[in-house]
Amino acid sequence: MKTTRSGKLFRRAARVIPGGVNSPVRAFRSVGGEPLFIARARGARLRDADGNDFIDFVGSWGPMLFGHAHPRMVAAVRKALRSGTSFGAPTGAETRLAEAIVAMVPSVESVRLVNSGTEATMSAIRLARAFTGRDKIIKFAGCYHGHADSFLIRAGSGALTLGIPDSPGVPRDLARHTLTCRYNDLGSVRRAAAGHRGRIAAVIVEPVVGNMGCVPPEPGFLRGLRRLCDRHGMLLIFDEVMTGFRLAPGGAQEKYRVRPDLTTLGKIIGGGLPVGAYGGRKKIMGMVAPAGPVYQAGTLSGNPLAVAAGLEMLAMIRERQGLYIALEHAGRALTEGLSEPLTKKGIPHRINRVGSMFTLFFTPDRVVDFESAGRADTALFGKYFREMLARGVYLPPSQYEAAFISAAHTDGVIGRTLRAHRSAVARL
Repeated sequence: MKTTRSGKLFRRAARVIPGGVNSPVRAFRSVGGEPLFIARARGARLRDADGNDFIDFVGSWGPMLFGHAHPRMVAAVRKALRSGTSFGAPTGAETRLAEAIVAMVPSVESVRLVNSGTEATMSAIRLARAFTGRDKIIKFAGCYHGHADSFLIRAGSGALTLGIPDSPGVPRDLARHTLTCRYNDLGSVRRAAAGHRGRIAAVIVEPVVGNMGCVPPEPGFLRGLRRLCDRHGMLLIFDEVMTGFRLAPGGAQEKYRVRPDLTTLGKIIGGGLPVGAYGGRKKIMGMVAPAGPVYQAGTLSGNPLAVAAGLEMLAMIRERQGLYIALEHAGRALTEGLSEPLTKKGIPHRINRVGSMFTLFFTPDRVVDFESAGRADTALFGKYFREMLARGVYLPPSQYEAAFISAAHTDGVIGRTLRAHRSAVARL
């Protein structure tokens, strides 16, 4: 596999961009080698600057539910583009997207569009603190909610990959307001709530974790969080930046039948374009300016190009009967096929999957939280990643990231992936 052009582009980027990338996990630091520079993508495939083709299981980290550059979304963006790129003023399309979100997400009665998942989670925390009059929040070790200061306390995802669980630049006075509990451990939440009674504004959680690899909730965990929040007057925030619309039309909260007080959403509501949202009960959302005193603003919020793509995305979800059944079928076929040759060769592994999200961990143990995820053999994963890349399969370049299947991953694509996998396992 030639990487001459990607190598040149990386060295050029390193002269003007920190580390040569605009998001740390892209740097391939945890899997070895240098990043590939992508030139184009369509359906389930990527092509890099050197002309190498790959089956893609990153999907721009989740939002490409129908694959890259779907013709309907491309057409919607082109149509919107003819009217302008940004107005900094209200549009009717923003309202239609908000109406679609409210109609599809069970807990959302009112929603504010923002520019990213990070902005959505940051705004939700500010709102929760204002609504409850409390300062502290609970998050979970290994969960990642963007790079706002309040969340970079034992964060997962890129921070975990780089071995920097607490980022420099986060003030200690702010960090002390973030309490870190163990995912899937209600006892740790119960102890934190009791020890800081009346001072915790919210519990924020990825209902299915995607940022220490795919880690599903244990039975009763999410319902237990709901009960604890009700008992202690804390708001429950579901960070559905990854799970929203991916696991069900109404996200993880529909799948697990647990309603949070606030929900954050990310780029899937823009078909992969830069956008985010936070929403919840009207009583809470009524505190957001200009309706209330909690300030949050953004010139590009509700950008017409992202909104156009998002409207098309949500319309396609509503129209396509059997979408999530097909994704479940593809996910099961893929992960069962991945496990078989590893088992035959005696390589310890665990595969966590929820619907179209999955992670292959090289560990004999169940992966249920940050600690158990950390016991995975990252060196072996790096070798496996490179073997798969050489065979035309592009996986997340970190053991601690979920992979994603799209509607474009047909039976034929899954079959080609499994043939590459069997060949790669033979080299491990």
